[in-house]
Formats: sequence, C-alpha cells, structure tokens
Amino acid sequence: MILQQDQSILLMAEEVWCKNRMTEKILIHNGKIYQAAGWLDSGYIQIEDKKIKSIHPGKPDAETIMHADQVINASGMAILPGFVNGHSHFSQSFMRGLADGRPLLQWLKELIWPLQSAFSADDMYLASLLGLAENLHGGVTHVVDHHKITHTLQHTEAVKRAAEEIGIRCTIARAWSDRGNNPESASAILDEMENWYADQEISGKVKFASGPLTPWRCTGELMQKTHAQAVKYGSFTHIHVSETLDEVEMTVKETGLRPVAWLDQLGILDENAQIVHAVWVDDAEMDLLRDRNAQVVHCPVSNAVLGSGIAPVAKMLDRRIRIHLGTDGSASNDTQDSMENMKIAICLARAAHQDAANLSNEQALRMLLANRDITVDMDADLTMVRLDTLRSAPIHDLTAAITLCAHSEDVDTVIVAGETLMKDGKLTTIDEDVLIKECTIVLQSLKKRAGIEL
Repeated sequence: MILQQDQSILLMAEEVWCKNRMTEKILIHNGKIYQAAGWLDSGYIQIEDKKIKSIHPGKPDAETIMHADQVINASGMAILPGFVNGHSHFSQSFMRGLADGRPLLQWLKELIWPLQSAFSADDMYLASLLGLAENLHGGVTHVVDHHKITHTLQHTEAVKRAAEEIGIRCTIARAWSDRGNNPESASAILDEMENWYADQEISGKVKFASGPLTPWRCTGELMQKTHAQAVKYGSFTHIHVSETLDEVEMTVKETGLRPVAWLDQLGILDENAQIVHAVWVDDAEMDLLRDRNAQVVHCPVSNAVLGSGIAPVAKMLDRRIRIHLGTDGSASNDTQDSMENMKIAICLARAAHQDAANLSNEQALRMLLANRDITVDMDADLTMVRLDTLRSAPIHDLTAAITLCAHSEDVDTVIVAGETLMKDGKLTTIDEDVLIKECTIVLQSLKKRAGIEL
C-alpha cells in the first residue's frame, strides 16, 4: 500500500497534466501492461523524450512520482501499444450508411464517386478531422489514409493539416490512377509525389506513400515507377487488391494472371507492398505474399457490409504473412471502430470455417497492434482501455476481455509520441462537439452540390 503522504503527492502530480499537455516526463502506474510474453498484472511505465524509458512491476516510489511532469493512474485499465488502423478513407467520414444493398462497383458509381467529385478542400479538411478524431477516440495512434480526393494540391494539404492538428500519426497514401475515369498523367503523379516525399519531416508524424487505386485502374509501368520512388524515400505502395471476384476476373482477362501474381511479375510485390483486402487470393498467391514478405491489410467489416467475401486470414497467418487490420472508409464500415473491427475479424473467420479455433484472440489482437509490444526505447504510443465496466468485468482472461468484451468507447487515454492526446475519454487537441456541428452543416451543402438526395 502507498503511504498517506505518498497518496497526497500522487494526487498533486496528477493535476500537472491540466497545466501542460505536452510534457516530457510521464508516469503511468497501476495498469495491466500488455506484453507478448504475457501480461504484467500491475506495473508502471516511465516516458521521457517521446520514448518508453522504463517498465517496472509493482508501484512507483515517492521520488519517481515527484520527478514526473504528468502522472496517470491506470487503475482498472489495460495498457497496450497504440492501435494501428491500416486502411481508411477520410473523405468517407461524410458518407456513412451509404452501402446498404449495393455491391462494390454499383456503390462506387452511384454514390461515392459523385460525392467525391463535389468535395472542396474545406470539406476534405473537416472530413479528415472527423475521421482522425474518431480513430483517436478508439485508441488508434497511427492510421493509413488511402487519400482518394486529389483534385488539387489543397485537398491533400487539408488532410496533412488535419492530422498535424489532431496529433496522431498518419500516413497519407496519395491515391492515383492513370486508366479509366479521370486518369492522371504519369509525370503529374510522379512530380507531385516527389514533392510530398521531399517535404515530409524525418521526425514528423505525417508521412506519405504511393496509393495506386487498384490493378484495373493503373498501368504496370507507372506502378513500377511509383513503387521505386516510394522505396527511395523509405515508404511503400498501398493498393486495393482482390477485394471482389469481379476485380480478379478483370485482371485475369487483361493480363492472364491473377492480381497478386501480376504485381509480382511487375516486381513490386515485396516488403514495401501493402495489399489491402486480399479477399479472393488463392494458395499460390498466398505463397507469393509470404515469399515476398508483403503485408496484407484485412478489412473484415467493410468486406462483410459490401458482401465482398471473407479473406482467408488463418491460412495467411499459418504462412506467417504479415497482416494488419483496417477499418476501411466509413462509407462501407460504417465507422472507424478498430476494436469492433477486431472482434468481427474473429467472428467471421470462425463462422466461415465452422471452427472456433480458426483465429485466436491473441492473433487478432496482434493484428490490431501491428505486432508491436511495449518495450523500452519504443515510441511512446500507448492506448489505455477501461476494463472495470459492465461489458468486461469480471475478467477471466485479459486478452479475451480486450478482443471480445471491450468497446472503443472504453478507451480512456491515448498517448502519441509522448503527448497525451486523449484523457478521461476526451480529446485534448480539438473541441469534439463543435467539430460535429460544423460537419453536419457542411454535409448538407456537399450533397446538394453532388446532386444526391438521401
């Protein structure tokens, strides 16, 4: 037990965060700390200079408490590496609930593409703020935005500005296509990406990546060039692949190869390739994904809402393929709830194979965490989830409590690069209520411009 004097010191230190949100030394204590080797039932973490400085079992002493600029009591909480949302579309924060009864291509042509065409840069900024805020509220510390609305440089700059204001880590995979509707020229795409890469800060939270939309919208030659450019800057290619059977058939008809095999023939299926969806990949393609060390981004809720299918996740994990989870955009999910997404991944995998062991709770959690642990010297990106709730208590197994019981609204505190961006369930960088009101007003104008009545 902590002595009464030490308790007083603790209460005084816990008030410091109100005075200075961007502190250098943070102490988190009394929480259950996630580590791949096993949960630390009670311990404390010290953060300094944006990194995890130390991890200890038990309780901190008075001197340790006094040396902290900010003290967070994580009693009743699980402390985990920050969640990673491997695939989203921020523009779709203004397009929730639009997928009902429409398969992918019909949904795109009738609703999504008209709305995207009407987006102004100001719309893009507000939609990005909304999507980023929702991700952060759900414990996400890094999100990949497959940024589709690229009418002007200002549209992409709006996403960057929103991410910087929220404070979350964000990779903007700038979408492009040089075939089909509204194709861009190769030189324009390469020149713009060169500028974005060169402009990004080495130590900054916002990064850029190449985002070819899908094999049937992009030429192989330009994918090779943009991939080489991304690798040159330490980045990657992020592309929708084999989301539906129709898309697979289109690629086979045109190239004679299935999509993953075609990407491999182009030479871009490597450790710097992120393959989004991969619902309809066969055994040979999964072997290629493993052999080339490519990463898959699994989007179970979106694939289910659109009726696209269920990705063979267990088979991929058996091959030790790297898999992250992605919510996809809010038009097909219809939220950015990464914890719900994780549970649905478990449920779909088990139901599809009538096998309760098809995807374990631990495997699903590792996908949400991008296979990261809380270790000394790692970036101080942490998420704290309340488990002392009606949904989760009493707890038999901590991993099951996180994957099957807890919801995103149970996320209490989120730290990114040593900065507390959410505490006691409230964001510290923006006014959530004002943002919701502004987005609601702007959406009415957007629908009118797009000629859509809903």
